[in-house]
Amino acid sequence: MDFLVVFRNGNFSFLMTGLAATVFYTITGFVLSMLIGLIVAFGQLSKKKVCRTVAEIYLSWFRSTPLLVQLVLIYYGLPILFHIDTKDWVCGIIALGMYSGAYVSQVIRGAIVSIDKGQMEAGRSLGYSQGQTMRKIVLPQAFRRMLAPLTNELISLTKNSSLLSCITVAELFRQANTLIAKNFKTMEVYIFVAILYYILNNIFGVIGKVLEKKLRTGEELEGAEK
Repeated sequence: MDFLVVFRNGNFSFLMTGLAATVFYTITGFVLSMLIGLIVAFGQLSKKKVCRTVAEIYLSWFRSTPLLVQLVLIYYGLPILFHIDTKDWVCGIIALGMYSGAYVSQVIRGAIVSIDKGQMEAGRSLGYSQGQTMRKIVLPQAFRRMLAPLTNELISLTKNSSLLSCITVAELFRQANTLIAKNFKTMEVYIFVAILYYILNNIFGVIGKVLEKKLRTGEELEGAEK
């Protein structure tokens, strides 16, 4: 096998462009999933039945259907329903965010529920409203517990971003297929791309561990001061 093919005729920079696009779509989709996850999590925890019902319907749909199906429905459905010319990459980010948001919401909800109820009472005794207590006391503690599963979700989203190639988004896997169509070096290109995904996901994993360690250290210092 000739692995040097990926370094000839500008092929390496071509793949790096796809890698940069993958990072952009993954992080943008993850930010969107965090926003959606927060909304859905609070919807589930709401005392209003309407909010809980809407959240449950959202979860049921996006956890029960494949991402590829959702991606195609959004890509072809938005122009039909709203008569707008949507960009393929915009549809890709929306699909990634909405799909991942369903799983992120369960991470957030689980972390919030795991916080002792006495924390809410402590916040109220300080004169905080329910929203202030959630923002200043509960969520900071919950974030420490949700960091590890959120890192896993980010890694999963990185791998799922390869499906964007199905709607012609020029991310890493799409670039790899284009390169293979030119030089017919299938195994060489796919192995190299697999290594790039491996490196990228391990970088995300290391960042998550570093943040988790810093938060744990900060929590221990706070405990020692008390």
